[in-house]
Amino acid sequence: MVVSCAAPNCFTRRTKETQEAAITFHTSLGVDRVDDGPEVDPLQNFLQWCNRVGLDLSNKVCVSKEGTVAEYGMLAKDNIEEGEVLFTIPRSALLHQETTKVSALLDKEKSCLESSSGWVPLLLALLYEYTSPQSHWKPYLSLWTDFKTLDHPMFWSKEERDRLLSGTGIPEAVDTDLANIQREYSDVVLPFIAKHRDVWNPDTHTLELYTQLVAFVMAYSFQEPQEEDDDENDDDDEEEEEEKAPNPPMMVPMADMLNHVSKHNANLEFTPDSLKMVCVRPISKGEEVFNTYGQMANWQLLHMYGFTEPYPSNSNDTADIPITNIYKVAAQGAGCDVGRRLLEEQWEMLGQMMQEKGAVVFGKQGCLTDTELHTVLKVLCMSEEEFSEFKANEGWEEDEEDEISLAFSNEGLPGLKASWKWLLHEAARLTLRSYGDWAEGVDSHQAPTEDRVALGGLSSRQQKALQVRCGQQSILHRLMELTKS
Repeated sequence: MVVSCAAPNCFTRRTKETQEAAITFHTSLGVDRVDDGPEVDPLQNFLQWCNRVGLDLSNKVCVSKEGTVAEYGMLAKDNIEEGEVLFTIPRSALLHQETTKVSALLDKEKSCLESSSGWVPLLLALLYEYTSPQSHWKPYLSLWTDFKTLDHPMFWSKEERDRLLSGTGIPEAVDTDLANIQREYSDVVLPFIAKHRDVWNPDTHTLELYTQLVAFVMAYSFQEPQEEDDDENDDDDEEEEEEKAPNPPMMVPMADMLNHVSKHNANLEFTPDSLKMVCVRPISKGEEVFNTYGQMANWQLLHMYGFTEPYPSNSNDTADIPITNIYKVAAQGAGCDVGRRLLEEQWEMLGQMMQEKGAVVFGKQGCLTDTELHTVLKVLCMSEEEFSEFKANEGWEEDEEDEISLAFSNEGLPGLKASWKWLLHEAARLTLRSYGDWAEGVDSHQAPTEDRVALGGLSSRQQKALQVRCGQQSILHRLMELTKS
């Protein structure tokens, strides 16, 4: 999934042609400082390109390496009020399958480029534009000489992922990603490239480069929201709207320079002619300008973007409890053969009702998938008589959604039935065991800020893993506190 998103990192160095000319030029384009150097550097070249393509950058912001949370970001040079436009990007400057030089060919062959991700046309456009010396977007794409510096877990070794991120859900997600990328490349992309060797070259446009560009799209692309149907009462229109595929991702120069926090101060707005980054709350001079990638937990940020928010500042952190863990706990208390047979029938019924035996998700304020959790607990805790009646009636009359939501909030959890609390408590305990041992010298149950010496001795990857694990484990520990007898 790609939502409005931006860059965790950007790569550059600074030079000038002459001190006086460069100061004038960079001030107009919003760059905060100038270094000496004989060559035009990638960022300066990119900013010149922005000026040529009509990207309008406010004189109240600048691109900066210092004072930002990542390699590059955007800072306020003056106080900015809510509603002010920080920059405007004409749609002609966006990079996607309809603006690339090979757009006509991609459109003609679109029936051959269908895939589960829906990203193949954009990725083929990027393969072409990234390796073409004449690319219109060369000054933009030249900012990234090595996509592995994004440091997505897909670029970690499998051993490192499994050791550092056990229990977080990331190793499983990455394994799925890599398998899907390889299948998509071999089944869709490579045959297309072989058919059009005058445009693409399998020796240049390799699986390795394709994988790196997937990470680039994950970290830097934006996705335009679907337009809402004006006639909400038209059933046919509503059905058609539900069947619409999401808009494909696209690359948005400059917007992807902004970093993310959950408490952001800017947001990207889409208009027919342009995209605008708009201030959504006052920003003081010297503060960093932050976009939002959506309500993203730290495990999602690390998986998709290669970075995390410092623990415990991410208000969107979540922890998953696999439904199989709830079943395992229930099996431990099933007792006799009759109880075990009843539980197996209940589990089979849940599989039919829920289609996929996935996980229930807890946030900082309670369960975020409360309807699913309610169904699981209600079925697994039924007596034989209740279950027989349930089957005879082909289900039950659902409780009110508001009542369910309240029952599984942090305020409502202590008031659940004793059998339900026991299942949740023990399932949380079982889930915590899946995290395994942590880095030597650091207590994974302890907030990172409480052991700065040990934290400082960790690698960047270890620190990111610690932020993810601490956020998830704190939610699970809180759940155990709320459900203890």
